Amino acid sequence: MQHAAAPEGVHTLRDPDSGLEGLIVLHSTALGPAAGGCRLLHYQDASLMQADAFRLAEGMSYKNALAGLPMGGGKAVIRLPQRSFSRHELFRAFGRAVDALGGRYITAEDVGTSVEDMQAVSESTRFVAGLPSGAGGPGGDPSPWTAQGVFVSMETLVGRHLSKDLSDCVVAVQGLGHVGRSLARMLHEAGARLLVADISEQNVRRVVAETGATVVPADQILSVEADVLAPCALGAIFDETSIGTIRARIICGAANNQLATPGDGARLAQRGILYAPDYVVNAGGIINVAGEYFGWTEKDTQRRIAETGNRLIRVLDHASATGVAPNKAADELARATIAAGPSPLPADSAP
Repeated sequence: MQHAAAPEGVHTLRDPDSGLEGLIVLHSTALGPAAGGCRLLHYQDASLMQADAFRLAEGMSYKNALAGLPMGGGKAVIRLPQRSFSRHELFRAFGRAVDALGGRYITAEDVGTSVEDMQAVSESTRFVAGLPSGAGGPGGDPSPWTAQGVFVSMETLVGRHLSKDLSDCVVAVQGLGHVGRSLARMLHEAGARLLVADISEQNVRRVVAETGATVVPADQILSVEADVLAPCALGAIFDETSIGTIRARIICGAANNQLATPGDGARLAQRGILYAPDYVVNAGGIINVAGEYFGWTEKDTQRRIAETGNRLIRVLDHASATGVAPNKAADELARATIAAGPSPLPADSAP
């Protein structure tokens, strides 16, 4: 992702009673309310927290634009308190901060947060998704929906670029949290041979028991021989050093901000490695959030996620036609969509 304009708004989160400390960053509301999850992590200092929030909020603007959602982009990051605290009270306080923005920001789960946390948020505001799903509608943990979009994209890519089915492929999955585990199960059901790695032995044991995957040391997973490499952990893993070791032919995974710098997309292309821009393929979770927030049916939401492969092909075709790397092509299309402003909403998109 190539960084562009400064965010529209930066809102400091601070509530000494609950231990809340963090930021809500609204990158863009050009297409609708800024939507993006709330991340709870240990940040060593405020500057690292701010950099993470700015990068993630911009990524959400681009993700939502290319997914065709009536939403802008934003993100909340909360610094994990270094003292004992009540999660319930912390997220109630966060909910009050979200509510004070009057609907300009819609929050949901992200790394380090859960459905239960969003239920606490909902006690203070209605501008929240990721709540337990109702009958016949989207909602709940967005991770399986994110995994579904990555799976559809991977299926599209191996058919188009390798002339294979997933059942004939070796897929290396880095990171076996909620999304990585869901993706591994889908790939196993499709007949793919799995190589997996995670820093958590518990996560590895669970996925191996479910799928029979082969375990690879976490520091070797990026360089294993595979048809597809699926990064599903944290970002900034592809840089000048790591790119030189990759032996997979396709990169398609759920992690956000996988490229350390925008130029690393060109490095991958120069090595003949097809990179599927992360915020194009991992949009299933935010599509689920939109479906919950706007009241779409589960069928409508699933249809939009199933179209992820077609949206990815549009990006890759643009990259081919303009002679740029896929990450740059995605940025160009996303910015053009944002600049054009909102389009008339179909009936199922009305709040």
